[in-house]
Amino acid sequence: MGVDEPLKEYSQKRSFDETPEPRPAAEETGLSRFVVQEHNASHLHWDFRLELDGVLKSWAVPKGVPQAPGVRRLAVQTEDHPVSYIDFEGTIAPGQYGAGTVKIWDKGTFSLEKRTEKEYLFALHGERLSGNYALIHTNGKQWLLLKRK
Repeated sequence: MGVDEPLKEYSQKRSFDETPEPRPAAEETGLSRFVVQEHNASHLHWDFRLELDGVLKSWAVPKGVPQAPGVRRLAVQTEDHPVSYIDFEGTIAPGQYGAGTVKIWDKGTFSLEKRTEKEYLFALHGERLSGNYALIHTNGKQWLLLKRK
């Protein structure tokens, strides 16, 4: 059985016999969830993920998700992840893609207000993060993540 197309890149980067990460499977849950995972890999960063289109749309945020209005943070879009990754915590072994420790920093739901190829407007309803946010595409895989006023 082939890998679902949205998760092909995710699958190609991992050896599932050697990593505890979930195997790829697109899954429409009908939910609007988000997760922020603290990922202590080669460089500490935070992975911001929104559940959309049966996958987790994902961005690496080097300085963390902003908590104050007007603060802008670089968010580098990464490959889509399976929805089951929303609960993933663990250690990815040395030598594997993304090697390091992954911990859930925050999770909750979101309300999508607008979605285009260049912009996502949404409200987060999490344990740590709440309020109105925007992801704005700037160039290539680079986006800005900001908390709106």
